[in-house]
Amino acid sequence: MKTNLVLRQSKHDGVMEAVFPEVKGMPASAVMADYLELTKPRLTALVLVTAAVGFCMGSAGGFQWLSLLHVVAGTALVAGGASAFNQILERDTDARMRRTRERPLPAGRLHPGEARVFASVLSMSGAAYLATLVNARACILGGIAWVSYVLIYTPLKKRTPFCTLVGAIPGAIPPVMGWVAATNSVGKGAWSLFAILFAWQIPHFLALAQMYRDDYGRVGFPMLPVVDAGGNRTALHILAFGLALLGASLTPSFLGLTGKSYLAGALVLSLAFFAVGANAVRCRTRPAFRQLFLASIAYLPLLLTLMVADKISP
Repeated sequence: MKTNLVLRQSKHDGVMEAVFPEVKGMPASAVMADYLELTKPRLTALVLVTAAVGFCMGSAGGFQWLSLLHVVAGTALVAGGASAFNQILERDTDARMRRTRERPLPAGRLHPGEARVFASVLSMSGAAYLATLVNARACILGGIAWVSYVLIYTPLKKRTPFCTLVGAIPGAIPPVMGWVAATNSVGKGAWSLFAILFAWQIPHFLALAQMYRDDYGRVGFPMLPVVDAGGNRTALHILAFGLALLGASLTPSFLGLTGKSYLAGALVLSLAFFAVGANAVRCRTRPAFRQLFLASIAYLPLLLTLMVADKISP
């Protein structure tokens, strides 16, 4: 079922507002849920968490809740718009993959034109929001994340397995945006957060790509697990970035951002995560890679929670 996003002028203040009309067999709530799905809400939620952590780690003295709200809101708009554009550009391949074929565009519940309007509104309003209510540096970083995700990473997915490294850049920028929102500068602490997010994404995504290797191969995405028949290069990347993550996770303490409790906890968590990755490399079975994927989902929030708890503890 397809519906149309309608823009109409409000009778009260003259502002253009979006209307999600109810159509036969599809209530307005379902239409709104499809537009929400365009923003990849789970991915966007992770982006917002990391931006909030960056803000917290960069804050000194009194905590500015309103400033945090502004950077989270602006980041949400930019991230949601980028995800929507990603789904617009990949709608044909999404239709041929089992894990994505029920998304709103390949399933035909939304029209690409409607999605473009929605994605454009989110992206532009997000940039304006950051520039106006946060600061110019946060807006620039948001723009870099948007461009690298939509215009560079998305096309590269069809061309090279190195797209994963490129795609890790926009995924690592949100905590830097949070830091910049708190400090209006990019310091060593911001780069340490960038390094953690960048390194974490590689084993996380390679585990997912290995699990859905046939799906990616079917649509011609040359992800590393697809082109690496023997699995040796995939294994090397998982181990190398697992070690890089171990080192990066300890840097906040070396920089004086966190104390001994975080240092000890980060060491234990990162060693455990590396062990799960080493096991996946050794076994090279779908259950082992699934275990690595689930471990990556657990690892990041645990590490970030430990980081913030150490930061705010007296």
